[in-house]
Amino acid sequence: MKKRWLRDLPWETVVVINAGLCKEKAALPKPTSDGFKPAEKLWNESRKREITLRETFEVCRQRHKLAPFCFYNGNTFVAIGRTLIQHSLGKLPPLKAHSLRSVVGHHIAGTAGSEELGKALEGL
Repeated sequence: MKKRWLRDLPWETVVVINAGLCKEKAALPKPTSDGFKPAEKLWNESRKREITLRETFEVCRQRHKLAPFCFYNGNTFVAIGRTLIQHSLGKLPPLKAHSLRSVVGHHIAGTAGSEELGKALEGL
């Protein structure tokens, strides 16, 4: 199903999520000079498009790879992916939801591939 999954997540929200994660670990919430602007531009473009949930997780993975922040890039985009699952697919059985959040988090962080993500998303 295609929809605007990121419509309600402006870039400013991504920045706030990163700042919150940094605060928890006493790290400086600072943008990087190379990755911040490209990630912001691509994020905002993605918010306007109707894409599948799988493509949405890929958007998060790609933005993580751009490293827009000095710290906790992976955690920032993984948190967004997991939140999308919780809010959008809340009717899943608890074990399925937990498994899906785990695979999505690993995919966004770059430790699980497309095949694992595809299997986790089957039947949704």
